[in-house]
Amino acid sequence: MTHDRHSYAEPALVRTTHLELELALDFGAKVLTGAATHTLAWTGTGDRLVLDTRDLTVLAVEGSTTDGWEPLEYSVAVPDAELGSALTIRTERHEQVRVSYRTAPTATGLQWLEPSMTAGGVLPFMFSQSQAIHARSWVPVQDTPSVRFSYAAHVTAPPELMVLMSADNGTTSRRTGSYDVVMPEPIPSYLLAIAAGDLVFQPIGERSGVWAEPELAKRAAAEFSDTEEMMRVTEALFGPYRWGRYDILVLPPSFPYGGMENPRMTFATPTVVIGDKSLVSVVAHELAHSWSGNLVTQDSWDDIWLNEGFTSYVENRIVEAVYGTELAVMETAIKQHSTVGKLDPLTPAEQAVELPGLNHKSEYNGTTALGPLKGCWFLAWLEERFSREVFDPFLRGYFDRFAFRSINSEDFAAHLREHLLDRHPGVVSADEVAAWLDEPGIPAFAERARSARFAIVDQLRDKWLITGDLPSGAGSWTTQEWLRFLDAAPDVWTTEQVQQLDREFGLTGTANGEIARRWYSIVAASSYTPAYDELAGFLSRVGRMKLVLPVYKALVDSAAGREFAAEVFEAARPGYHPITTAAVQKILLPTQAAVA
Repeated sequence: MTHDRHSYAEPALVRTTHLELELALDFGAKVLTGAATHTLAWTGTGDRLVLDTRDLTVLAVEGSTTDGWEPLEYSVAVPDAELGSALTIRTERHEQVRVSYRTAPTATGLQWLEPSMTAGGVLPFMFSQSQAIHARSWVPVQDTPSVRFSYAAHVTAPPELMVLMSADNGTTSRRTGSYDVVMPEPIPSYLLAIAAGDLVFQPIGERSGVWAEPELAKRAAAEFSDTEEMMRVTEALFGPYRWGRYDILVLPPSFPYGGMENPRMTFATPTVVIGDKSLVSVVAHELAHSWSGNLVTQDSWDDIWLNEGFTSYVENRIVEAVYGTELAVMETAIKQHSTVGKLDPLTPAEQAVELPGLNHKSEYNGTTALGPLKGCWFLAWLEERFSREVFDPFLRGYFDRFAFRSINSEDFAAHLREHLLDRHPGVVSADEVAAWLDEPGIPAFAERARSARFAIVDQLRDKWLITGDLPSGAGSWTTQEWLRFLDAAPDVWTTEQVQQLDREFGLTGTANGEIARRWYSIVAASSYTPAYDELAGFLSRVGRMKLVLPVYKALVDSAAGREFAAEVFEAARPGYHPITTAAVQKILLPTQAAVA
């Protein structure tokens, strides 16, 4: 393996600096065909280029010459179940290498949706999800975040469909069947993204807008109308937005994540479009990635806390600036409760902020990693100890210094010492920093966020559990208050408790996905079968892993629940993304290696 054990690439020898894509979308066969042309920078000794692939059919490999292109020798290694196959190309240190190829219908980074799985129900839909190591399933590429490249693409598709990529797409939804896009800033491979469907554009600001199916576009634009304000406050805090436009593509509900921070074109779940802006922290999070992750990037998946920990911290600062301190404190308290709750099943090594990486798991999704959550808490602790007057300029300087670069934890630690600790001696100790970065768990000296509204929720929940007195005022609670009520409640309730709360507040059938995942987890753990039809409907409509995986986990704790979960999964599976399918299979079949 190389510096990045999740990639076969050898960037110490040669790096892709620019990528030209020619892609044709075939919805009938559910494949992409085309070519990837790599412009290369040779820095080491040797003459081979190694690219990551997974289930790609390589049709030809050529190298550029003064007269055109010449065929090159290549070999495709026996595939690893998680990492795919190394494509090794023998070159004469060519400046450009072109790989013609075809994807498989089962590509783990692509989902092809039938019209019935879309809001309109008339046209098909396709979208990608490249994080963490799925770009290799639709592009032969150095699939490691340590390699950054600009790219351009020419894509052909059925003319009734609009094609978008993580690039400069413009704002017109004119459909021609032939599309050209450019991404001038260098990005890592996991930020390559493509989508095609019945999509229209709805502006929400000078630099921002929403792409969505016509049935959802106006509602989504209203839900995300604060995006431009989010951009302005983040720029004031941490420096300029350096990506031109920031648009949001609302995907069908099978999208496996809340959002994916593809630069210039965040991919987002429709589950946050509920009409009250209570879940738009997802947008704040993906926007924050424009500084943390997209601008300054982890150089391998072992250091994911540098992407996600920093992003969660910036997200919370955005929420505070736009929606107020109380909401930000509640969001922080929810994250911290989740962080502590994740400690029990983890080994001491896994509780360090630097985690062992993907362990070669392509279905990695960040939902079980402590590092990102612990990293966010660490940054908030630094802010509290040094004050915002000191910490904010430090963080802004960090984004400026490492802009458009990939770094590791050691790079950050050195920057931290030089630009914060050494300049302000005596504020924190080396042992305290080591407790965050190197030792397991959350340090004993870390203080939790305290919300006055959550304190009231806690009192009312505890009283209800003892006396059965319904929580007064709960009918007007915010989403966050309901999440607190359910998060800190026991996993298993009596039938009478479930019935009482449901009868009074109508939680079964809620349109709020965050409340639903917690409520249906309790329903499943409590074997409350009268709500199972609505539970099954929820699992069938939604493919976002954060929402569905906890419910499946709660179901499998009993034999009857496991049987029911398997039945629901079989019905829901055609609408799930391959990443979600693999994750659910690992819950239902824990002794088997589930590969989508």
